[in-house]
Amino acid sequence: MPAQADLIITNGRILTMDTAQPRAEALALAQDRILAVGTAAEIRKLAGPDCRIIDAKGATVMPGLIESHLHLFMGGSELSHLQLLGIRGPEALTRAIRDYAAAHPDRPVIMGQGCDYDIYDRALTRHDLDEILPDRPVLLLAADHHTGWANTAALKAAGILEGKTLTPGNEIVMGEDGLALGELREFEAKLPVLALSGEHRITAGIATGAEPDPAPTAADLAADCIPMARGLEHCARNGLTSLINMDGNLYTLRVLAALRERGKLTARVRVPFHYRNYRKPADLELASQMTAAFDDDWLSSNFVKFFMDGVIDSGTAVMLNDYPDTPGWRGDPLHSPEEFAAAATEADRRGLQIAVHAIGDGAVRRVIDGYAAARAANGPRDARHRIEHIELIDRSDIPRMAALGIVASIQPCHVPGALDFPLQPTLNKIGKARWDDAYLCRSLQEAGVKLAFASDWPVADVNPLRGIQAALNRPVFDGARDERLDLHDVLAAYTIGGAYAEHTEDRKGMLKAGYLADVVILDGDIEQTPHDRIGTMQVQKTICGGQIVWDAAADRA
Repeated sequence: MPAQADLIITNGRILTMDTAQPRAEALALAQDRILAVGTAAEIRKLAGPDCRIIDAKGATVMPGLIESHLHLFMGGSELSHLQLLGIRGPEALTRAIRDYAAAHPDRPVIMGQGCDYDIYDRALTRHDLDEILPDRPVLLLAADHHTGWANTAALKAAGILEGKTLTPGNEIVMGEDGLALGELREFEAKLPVLALSGEHRITAGIATGAEPDPAPTAADLAADCIPMARGLEHCARNGLTSLINMDGNLYTLRVLAALRERGKLTARVRVPFHYRNYRKPADLELASQMTAAFDDDWLSSNFVKFFMDGVIDSGTAVMLNDYPDTPGWRGDPLHSPEEFAAAATEADRRGLQIAVHAIGDGAVRRVIDGYAAARAANGPRDARHRIEHIELIDRSDIPRMAALGIVASIQPCHVPGALDFPLQPTLNKIGKARWDDAYLCRSLQEAGVKLAFASDWPVADVNPLRGIQAALNRPVFDGARDERLDLHDVLAAYTIGGAYAEHTEDRKGMLKAGYLADVVILDGDIEQTPHDRIGTMQVQKTICGGQIVWDAAADRA
């Protein structure tokens, strides 16, 4: 490493997240690494002849923030869709859809994002949407993206007005007249309408996990670089320097690689092989091929993503007990115990990390059982397999998570009432008797389970400062334990905890000599900011690999 610095940040409230040296006044960067961390006087001596010096003006300086669970390609694309967060009732929805449709006459499908499950104080039907816009396809997606509502034009064009046979866990809700009602539950049900939108290459990573069909042309790839770059810019604006994508295929990595060649890759991105429930363990050879093709600190794979269930609000999360409002119904798992154990064992044998979407306590237990089977078959290793979300867990399963070294990938912004998501219908779907087992953080941490925090963007706002506020200010449910963490534990889950979850804590997640030069500078002192105001703070600069990839001052100029 060079002995002189290219860039120095001084006069900051530096939180290194390094327990050996938790605070500092300044730090020096040389090329793509941190050269030194220390006092302002010590660091200034390292300035090279062309060194840039940044005065942090007393603001917090931290390691670049790690977004441990997002959908980058989709998020970048959806920035241009109709945004429905906060829209309630027929009048407001009608105005929003018609205004957007008028402004976008060439869109093949009017796509809306963030639709409440009870936007009309009940679920939408195709007839509701027909009254608003009958002559153009419309698809509104819930914030969680697990449920969509389509009008008749969209259902007809997609060929699913009369239904379609789907694999377990997916459903086109049918009416008594034998025609689809308009509600589409889970990805396979939505896919025929999504295909009409012209964004099928973008959504392939989550909808099927397969490569786009037909194979993308050079022009297709160039076109798809635009929403991907838009998503990367949005993340850089929010201080994120590492992104763990939670859907993917080889094409997703190809698009990112094309941006890298043009100098437009502004964050480090991991992309999984998405193992859908029609796959067989032998298909994991594709995951090994992705890992071999992309394996550096900018673009990598080396993990497999599964879905075990859906979400609570639509009743597709898998529970150990009946849903309170639907006796006899516990959700439909996407993998049998035997199928998941076989796939997890093969992935583990290949040295691949596993991440599984599991929201209900039944799904969480099935994933833990599968990880235990993999360890029994292959022997113990530092696998750090993950469970994504864990919105409900039987407390007897928490020690099992700790013993198996399972990482809890949690989204503080998903907690009902913490940020943008309302308390209902989620809490009623869980039932008051189980509120003490819902959305746990402190209980998991105290049991020795490692935490990594994220947003699940575009399901929720990617802004980690709002996520930090949500983690600190989340409600305490009646009769439930207070699951809030203190500020430094929350910051750790966005930095060194995220690095641990991806096996990069030896070079990422701390400000320490020799570590990657990934840094974020805020516009104030986060430790002195009231918890309910942290979400209003801004990122002044984002530095990734020693390069400034977001500068608020330049953006304002």
